[in-house]
Amino acid sequence: MKFNRSSGILLHPTSLPGPYGIGDLGPAAHGWADWLSGAGCKLWQALPLGPTGYGDSPYQCFSAFAGNPYLVSPDLLLRDGLLHANDLVERMDFDPRRVDYGRIIPWKLNLLERAFSRFKAVFQQDETLREAHAAFCAENAAWLDDYALFMAIKEAHGGGAWDGWPEPLRRRDPVTLEAARRSLEDAISRYKFYQFIFFRQWRELRDHVHQRGLRIIGDAPIFVAMDSSDVWAHPDLFFLDADGKPTVVAGVPPDYFSPTGQLWGNPLYRWDVHKKDGYAWWLERLRFTLETVDIVRIDHFRGFAGYWEIPAGSPTAETGRWAPGPGADLFNAIRASLGADLPIIAEDLGLITPDVTALRDQFELPGMKILQFAFSGPDNPFLPHQYPQNCVVYSGTHDNDTANGWYASAPEVEKDFARRYLGVDGSDFAWDLVRAAWSSTAVFALAPMQDLLDLGTEARFNFPSRLGGNWEWRMMENDLGGALQDRLREMNWLYRRLSEHPAGNYPDN
Repeated sequence: MKFNRSSGILLHPTSLPGPYGIGDLGPAAHGWADWLSGAGCKLWQALPLGPTGYGDSPYQCFSAFAGNPYLVSPDLLLRDGLLHANDLVERMDFDPRRVDYGRIIPWKLNLLERAFSRFKAVFQQDETLREAHAAFCAENAAWLDDYALFMAIKEAHGGGAWDGWPEPLRRRDPVTLEAARRSLEDAISRYKFYQFIFFRQWRELRDHVHQRGLRIIGDAPIFVAMDSSDVWAHPDLFFLDADGKPTVVAGVPPDYFSPTGQLWGNPLYRWDVHKKDGYAWWLERLRFTLETVDIVRIDHFRGFAGYWEIPAGSPTAETGRWAPGPGADLFNAIRASLGADLPIIAEDLGLITPDVTALRDQFELPGMKILQFAFSGPDNPFLPHQYPQNCVVYSGTHDNDTANGWYASAPEVEKDFARRYLGVDGSDFAWDLVRAAWSSTAVFALAPMQDLLDLGTEARFNFPSRLGGNWEWRMMENDLGGALQDRLREMNWLYRRLSEHPAGNYPDN
């Protein structure tokens, strides 16, 4: 798809400010869109929006379709009459700079259960709400019915992963599932309500974002979590044994950064089975995602050309092998279903072989350039003078340190090259990287919000090799000042990335 020269900010909704311990889809999100538009940006990039589980990672969700109920706004529930003001009186003293998931999750779930109780109480009397809920459930039944049943059974089994459930439930015995639907009817309805409310609030926010001249870049991990309704409901699409256990799992091989590789543990797709039904699950997944966001970044794009297959039970990723992905066959099916112009960004980082590059270029998908990876020498492909126009440049990503954190810890030889290449002294390094990204030929330029706020390692969002303590950073309400907005707007004007939306007054000479 041909994109127009634009800029934007990477900020997950959990990082938005607000009084409820975690960013949500309410007033702060609408204000964020106003601020971003006023800064002359056209793009807002978020991470996957699905329901998170153990580890709180948005890349390990209980569904590739469902939304995260922790992002539901209490203020909008109050506005819509699904909460009473008294429900919000007993609010915990949350840290405004960090999401404390251990405290926020039970508090938020309690609030959502109260909203569900009120929903049931007004359901028969509120015809508009009743019809909207019925329409949502009918339109999304293909994934929603399995997801709600999955979550209700999981809840009934103490939150345990589905591969540890009793055998009839693991194998989806029809009689057992029908009994579960009857006995867990209220819980199933509750989980459907959570999704109804999430997407009701998300679409209101998305409409506001569009009114402000912005587009949303979403994120779709290539692999899904083992403990997900997707794998439980469609075991034939994955390499699983008779007991529902993976026989091979995903990861990446050893490299310069990790001598034992990365063992992700996600189940791998049986691409031959997907091909037989015309890649129906993938087409529905991307169709639904592109109804939720405007552009989708596919994480680990290289796995479509070839993926690292690791025998289940291996202690590290060292014992894997390369296996062929679906390649162009899948993307031809996507084009035939969704149209020739694919609003997709290919995350083409890591060990990239010629077949990956050929697949990306065959479908004219922009790849990614990360400035933090650039400063090893003048031939480095991540340096701006090497870029094709059809790419997306980032100062850093959610998996990197902040720009200032990188500069504080990088080898001196790389810092010296960075200063010489950028023509700077390093005293304003985060914004030096922003300027390098914005001034490049890349069609999209993006930066994490932490870099605009000039923050250090303390604001890093994710440490890929660390268990716990990730996905917690939040910005403060007073971070979105006018001076910062003016500085970003000036950068957008200087490098012709300025939004044409009449949200601000810009220099004309």
